[in-house]
Amino acid sequence: MSDIKAVERLLADENLSGELKKIGSKVLNKERLTEEDGVTLFEKAPLSYLGVLANFVRERLHGDTTYFNRNFHIEPTNVCVFSCKFCSYSRLYARREEGWELSEEQILDIVRSYQNKPVTEVHIVGGVHPKMNLEYFADLLRKIKALRPDLHIKGFTAVELDYMFRKAKLSVEDGMKFLHDAGLDSLPGGGAEIFHPEIREQICADKVDAEGWLKIHETAHKLGMHTNATILYGHIESYRHRVDHMKRLRDLQDRTGGFNTFIPLKFRNEDNEMSHLPEQSLIEDMKMYAVARLFMDNFPHLKAYWPMLGRQNAQLTLSFGVNDIDGTIDDSTKIYSMAGSEEQHPAMTTAQLVSLIRQVKRRPVERDTLYHVIRDYSDIDLKELEIDPTLN
Repeated sequence: MSDIKAVERLLADENLSGELKKIGSKVLNKERLTEEDGVTLFEKAPLSYLGVLANFVRERLHGDTTYFNRNFHIEPTNVCVFSCKFCSYSRLYARREEGWELSEEQILDIVRSYQNKPVTEVHIVGGVHPKMNLEYFADLLRKIKALRPDLHIKGFTAVELDYMFRKAKLSVEDGMKFLHDAGLDSLPGGGAEIFHPEIREQICADKVDAEGWLKIHETAHKLGMHTNATILYGHIESYRHRVDHMKRLRDLQDRTGGFNTFIPLKFRNEDNEMSHLPEQSLIEDMKMYAVARLFMDNFPHLKAYWPMLGRQNAQLTLSFGVNDIDGTIDDSTKIYSMAGSEEQHPAMTTAQLVSLIRQVKRRPVERDTLYHVIRDYSDIDLKELEIDPTLN
């Protein structure tokens, strides 16, 4: 149960400004925060204040439950026609010999390697390769479903989809329906970065804009698909740009209700065109998660991607509004390891992840992609997890 008394004590503090007391009262009474409120939280709120409020909302929504799923990633290529300044991952198509391009059979072999493992989701994202077009990926989806019909396919950022649809000369509506019919179940949240054109034009001017990103996700929602949403924070954006970004997502969620979770993604500065920028502190990271939990009132879940943050920092986010720390098996994406994240070869067994969650007095619960509960691990012996091959 959420600790109302902790919030009441916080708001009774005579040293707390009237401005922050008013925002805290809104949170307590389930009143929506304004954009100005969001900026104020970033600029003026002590971290302890944000932690108390964000944890209150997290526990009001989910109690101590912390979700994870058992997934694996496939990255068909890091060759890309776009040149985002923050990206350490992709290699321009003109220099494609420096990147990788998996064949269809190599991709299907990855799926086959999980045939006897209890995974529920495959996550497919990568660079935008001009030869891997809409028909190519539709055929790949059909073959994955033929191999493993029960596997939920979450795939393709709005950046990848926008390019596919334009090259195929299809509308967003027709393109999304085509892929959905081929087996695409949901969309990840990548490619959102920062929506405001002042920033987007500086860091990723050549790829789909905010309106295009939002339209693709809205179209998916109208088809009955769920999607995720992200923000790339901690580079040249201001707090107002962050709040503007979250407001656009919150507005779309009001219309469709199709977003599952919001995932703040930290800018990492290794080996990219923005390497001269310092990375955000851990305090700023926790502020981002806490403000997101308070401002994104219609998003049911807030996720921290543990390979990006590192395991201990991911644990800390569970006290700042987060109720999901992503997947367990072979989360082998190179997008963040190539940019200098703490986890260079990210993978955790179920036992390791359950232990991580338990260490901070939270309840580990396995979910599927749509947050249906598969199993509660709060009372399972860790030794049983370590020796039972069906649980890892």
